[in-house]
Amino acid sequence: MSDEREMEAYRYPDGSITYPGHPVGPDGEEPVGTVDLSGYTAEIITWTTSTATPPGVREPNSLAVVEFDVDGEPVRAIGQLTVADATESEVSIGDEVRPVYCEELRDPDAGIREKESQAWDGYRFEPV
Repeated sequence: MSDEREMEAYRYPDGSITYPGHPVGPDGEEPVGTVDLSGYTAEIITWTTSTATPPGVREPNSLAVVEFDVDGEPVRAIGQLTVADATESEVSIGDEVRPVYCEELRDPDAGIREKESQAWDGYRFEPV
């Protein structure tokens, strides 16, 4: 896979955008389009480092809640940071990050389910 993979959010008739997308929006209506968040940067709202991770997830694992600004509409997402064991000197609330595609967010051989039954790819957030 390449970095051309979309980080797809859904846009609804009232202008709201959700990530991940949902078949029904906040106002109860179906989505009217999509937005590829991979072309945007976001701001770190909060972050933490987990040292007790699920099977196959890197340990330690730094995670962040980030907020994108898509044409004035806030869109929040949660995900791993590219810095696995982040420190306050590397990552701070308010820092700008960009989504970076990752083929394996966890080891597919370490899960309790058949690896063919799940997607293991996604996005991490890299400090800009």
